[in-house]
Amino acid sequence: MSDPYVHGYTPREAQRLGDQAGTLAELLHEGTRYPAGAKILEAGCGIGAQTRFLVEMSPQAQFTCLDISPESLAQAEAQAAEQGWENLVFVRGDLYEPPFAPASFDHLFVCFVLEHLTRPVEALAGLARLVKPGGSVTVIEGDHGSCYFHPDGELARRAWQCLIDCQAALGGDSLIGRRVYPLMVQAGVKDVRVSPRAVYCDDSRPVWVEGFVRRTIIPMVEGVREQALEKGMMRPEEWDQGIDQLHRTAAPEGSFLYTFFKGVGRAAGSL
Repeated sequence: MSDPYVHGYTPREAQRLGDQAGTLAELLHEGTRYPAGAKILEAGCGIGAQTRFLVEMSPQAQFTCLDISPESLAQAEAQAAEQGWENLVFVRGDLYEPPFAPASFDHLFVCFVLEHLTRPVEALAGLARLVKPGGSVTVIEGDHGSCYFHPDGELARRAWQCLIDCQAALGGDSLIGRRVYPLMVQAGVKDVRVSPRAVYCDDSRPVWVEGFVRRTIIPMVEGVREQALEKGMMRPEEWDQGIDQLHRTAAPEGSFLYTFFKGVGRAAGSL
């Protein structure tokens, strides 16, 4: 993936990705299992945050994990070595020009990738051509416009909007979840079905509050602080108050709602 990554490649971001994947694994990976011997391309694997769950749920499938960042791939490979996984390989390459022949794989898995691309339809269409006719294409994306929380502070909303605007400035789209269906159709994927996967957190769900709000959402917003301040989107004191307001949504009387969208279809050309 040659397009900019709005969250950066810091150790804190790596930790956030791991926390996010662990918290959302059951919600997002439900229904995603591949048979023994199947060849799956995970496009934009990053540090392997989702790879872990793909392998655990389909231990006899064969995975090829593609990413543009050598640093991210090194972390993903280290994780695989530590776990003793032998059914996957890591390949460095650009999602717009993947180094594989057409119809090289049985299935394609893309998670939290298209939002960062300036040309998501082009990238997905090229990746889908790497799948044999009739093979599955799975796309998972979030939608920052689906976020609702209580207490609903004005500065918290502005900080959240900074995240959306900073990503848009780089050519990405953090509202892409609502576009999963048309994007997949435009990319030539057939029989697309999209299911919303909502995350709701309140004090009765402490694991979700900790894993999603405190360890995933708030660090994600905090990650664009310097970009937002440099662009004059907020003053430093306003930013700090906005982050404080977001933390209140994880307090005993707070709540937080966010929706992911999971699309599944078939590669073109099947009967």
